[in-house]
Amino acid sequence: MSRKILVIEDNQDLARLLELHLGDLSCAVDLAFDGAAGWTQVTKNSYDLIILDLMLPGIDGLEICRRIRTQPAYTAILMLTSKSAELDRVLGLEMGADDYVTKPFSIRELMARVKAIFRRIDKLQTDGQPERTPVIRSGDLVIEPDRRRVSLKNETIDLTAKEFDLLLYFARHAGRVFTRAQLLDAVWGYGHDGYEHTVNSHINRLRAKIEKTPAQPRYVLTVWGVGYKFAEMK
Repeated sequence: MSRKILVIEDNQDLARLLELHLGDLSCAVDLAFDGAAGWTQVTKNSYDLIILDLMLPGIDGLEICRRIRTQPAYTAILMLTSKSAELDRVLGLEMGADDYVTKPFSIRELMARVKAIFRRIDKLQTDGQPERTPVIRSGDLVIEPDRRRVSLKNETIDLTAKEFDLLLYFARHAGRVFTRAQLLDAVWGYGHDGYEHTVNSHINRLRAKIEKTPAQPRYVLTVWGVGYKFAEMK
C-alpha cells in the first residue's frame, strides 16, 4: 500500500534526497522548504507521516507540531533535529512527535525509523478493529479504543494522541507496574536515557483531565521508587 509523506525541510538538497529514498519505499512524497509552505500542505492534504525539521524559516517546527496535534485526525511525525537541540527534542516529543532523528544522520537510519513508525501505525489499526478492542470500563471512566474516545461520567474527555495511547496502554495492563523507561519504549516507540520526564509530564496532564483530585489519583497510580500503574479494574 502506498503511503503519503510530507517532508518539511529547508535544506532543499536533503529534502530531495529524502524524497528519492522514500520513493524506494513506494511512498508518495510532497516537499515544503519553509514552515508556512509546510503548514499550508498540512491543511490541504492528508498524510500518513510528516518528516519535520525543527529549525525552519517562518513557522518553526515546534509550532507546526503543536498545530498538527490540535487536529482531530492523527498523523505520525518524525522530527529532524540538530545534536545540540536537546530542549527542542524534549518539547517536540512532549507535543506529540512520534520519533526523532538527529542531524547528521544516515539515510539507512532514517529509513529504519520510517519503517518502524509505519509498523506501529499498522499495529494500532489492527488493534483498533472493534472485535479486538472491547470497551474498557473502570469506575466512571470509559475508554473506547476503536473510536479513540474517553469519557468520564458520560462526559467526553479531550486527550492528545499520546495521552490517549498512554491511558489505553495502562488500562490494557491494569495492575501491572511500569517504569518510565518501559512506558517510553511501549508508548512512544523508542528508548532513550534522560527522556523519562516526558512520561512524567504526560501523566501529570492525563491526571489533570481524568482525576477528580490529581494529587490523590484514583486511576493512574504512582508506585514509589518504581514507576506507575493503572488501578485494578473494579
